[in-house]
Amino acid sequence: MPDTPIPASDIQRLLEIMVRLRHPTQGCPWDQEQDFESIAPHTIEEAYEVADAIHRGDMEELRDELGDLLFQVVYHARMAQEQGRFDFHDVVRAISDKLVRRHPHVFGEAKVDSAEAQSRAWAAHKAAERRARAEHPAAVSHLDGVSLALPAMSRAVKLQRRAARVGFDWPDVSGVLDKLREEQAELESAMATRDEGRMADELGDLLFTCANLARHMKRDPEAVLRRANYRFEQRFRRMETLLRESGRELEEASLAEMDRVWEQAKGYPKL
Repeated sequence: MPDTPIPASDIQRLLEIMVRLRHPTQGCPWDQEQDFESIAPHTIEEAYEVADAIHRGDMEELRDELGDLLFQVVYHARMAQEQGRFDFHDVVRAISDKLVRRHPHVFGEAKVDSAEAQSRAWAAHKAAERRARAEHPAAVSHLDGVSLALPAMSRAVKLQRRAARVGFDWPDVSGVLDKLREEQAELESAMATRDEGRMADELGDLLFTCANLARHMKRDPEAVLRRANYRFEQRFRRMETLLRESGRELEEASLAEMDRVWEQAKGYPKL
């Protein structure tokens, strides 16, 4: 498909639809009642549905899900405009300015040698912007700006990456594996004491180290876990099917029987 600009009329139509939905007398009652807090979970859900469509390679659904995600941007911008804060055009200008500012090697005279060098430059630009915005520059942390709203695994990786930029990191993956074994031993020790608080802390440390291991392996822990969830679901469904084909329901099977059928299910192709 050729690179053609989106007609302004298409964007304007979407903005006008949003205005109509939020109209105080002629709009949709549900849309009229929403605010930033109530819409935020839908925004997050739409982002996950985009990721799911990509994972399944469904381009038609991806097109639709990207539209749903764009609508979330329009929705938030409209609510901000109603409060006199900013509008959709301000959002577009802000991201356009930011992209130009953070890519001086594309839109200016700067030079970068590799994607890794560009990542470092991008991080440096973001850090400088955070310092410029800070009320108290002396209190600025390298961990500032890592959103609390991120999924916990994703936030763990972002925190670890920020720390790694200043050298606080394992030199290679072997150190992370050693740490993983150490955290497992500490969890087992905590479980022996039956101290609920300590067990929770040690389990959290173990999961945090798993996220660190994924980062060192250059894997997204959220994507890896989604993949594991998918495999589990497919195998569990196959196990149910195999048992039903033998005239039994899952509730009627013993754990040993379920384990045997589970091993069978692992050998079947994906459903």
